[in-house]
Amino acid sequence: MSGTTTPFIARTSDQLRKLAALRKASAHWRDADDVFTRLCRRMTVSLNLEYLIAIFAEELGTIVAFDHLTYRHRIGCQDFVYASGLGGQHRCDYRLSLEGVNYGGLTVTRRARFSEEEQEAIEQLLSVAICPIRNACQFEAVQQTALTDALTQIPNKRALDEALVKQCHLGDRHDEVCSLILCDLDHFKRINDTYGHVIGDHILHAVAKELAKATRNSDGIYRFGGEEFAIILPHTGEDEARVVADRIRGFVAQVVVNCGESDVATTASAGLALRQANETPSEWLARADEALYRAKKQGRNCTRVSDCIANHPS
Repeated sequence: MSGTTTPFIARTSDQLRKLAALRKASAHWRDADDVFTRLCRRMTVSLNLEYLIAIFAEELGTIVAFDHLTYRHRIGCQDFVYASGLGGQHRCDYRLSLEGVNYGGLTVTRRARFSEEEQEAIEQLLSVAICPIRNACQFEAVQQTALTDALTQIPNKRALDEALVKQCHLGDRHDEVCSLILCDLDHFKRINDTYGHVIGDHILHAVAKELAKATRNSDGIYRFGGEEFAIILPHTGEDEARVVADRIRGFVAQVVVNCGESDVATTASAGLALRQANETPSEWLARADEALYRAKKQGRNCTRVSDCIANHPS
């Protein structure tokens, strides 16, 4: 009998020792205050890239004095930039890579030279930070993919919905003026039916580029539907927004796609709505859509401005 129970008791005793050691290691992990453990512990709680770089800058500052820290990385179609402090003439530049993949560049500057020991400390901290930074970059890339239209490479309907909520919040909180334009390509179904969807896709891609030329960097451009685009114009009143809408239509009219024996061009209709106080995103969008409907109904290739209250088409 003892021959069968003794190994089990031994294994149980060994497991208890391992569990006790695990609890001790866990307590040390939670309580340790050295910079490496603290940095590793703090950088495992988030996938927000800006937050992680801020944590790194804070922890780095506890062991190496610096005046300015900058992190730059291009993720998808967007440039991510984090900057903290003011610059100095002496700098240390680091290219962050893991398994042959680039995850941005970090620059640290100050007025005094960095010693070899300080440079080594920065590199040691970066070796701790690189995996969380990699994870955050990959997460950001996935988020961008979910919010980007695959054909035109501009934000999609989901991104528009989030942007409208944000603009409504800013408008209600800070009384900021903002206009919304819905732009629809005229007779686009006829183009697809006559020349095929490949030509139609070429036109949509070219139109997205023209919209970027016709607007500011601070404006938001979105593919709202099949051949429909939305443009959010922050800090823009109705009169100025109408000028932008007409300029957009002019740029769209310049799009020409060659399909062999003939060239294919298109025009656009635009509906404009200035956001009203306390208006919800859906109400704001509905008024712009109503204005677009009138533009289409009244001959196309024109701009119509919404009234304060939407009159939904029957």
